Amino acid sequence: MASDRFQCTLITPEARVFDEEATAVVLPLHDGSAGVLPRRAPFVAQLGLGEFKVTFAEGGSHSYFVEDGFVQMVGDKLTLLAQSAIPVEQLSQHEADAELAEANARKPQTAAEMNQVGKDRARARAKVDITRRFQEQGRGI
Repeated sequence: MASDRFQCTLITPEARVFDEEATAVVLPLHDGSAGVLPRRAPFVAQLGLGEFKVTFAEGGSHSYFVEDGFVQMVGDKLTLLAQSAIPVEQLSQHEADAELAEANARKPQTAAEMNQVGKDRARARAKVDITRRFQEQGRGI
């Protein structure tokens, strides 16, 4: 494999989403975001939720809404194990807005409900942010 690329694999519990050579990746972590380029130092991190963008070595790029899991970079191989990965073109601005409105309208009564509502709100906000950004870029969702 050439030194200007690395192997990138995205896996969910349902399927291996892809396993291809990449030249760059930007991914959400639980405490921020990270970029990965060829020859990156090894690391292991907890995935957050948000946009995972991969630029493929053969050209083009693709974005996914990923949620929870782990990422590992070892040598020239980046592996993402995500709880879910949805291609951003499958997200709907209208559905994301509705999901956020529903989550904001919920009134939790217990600590467990409060925790779940917080997660639901964060997930919906991330989807809203991604869909708006893609619309602004003229990529339409």
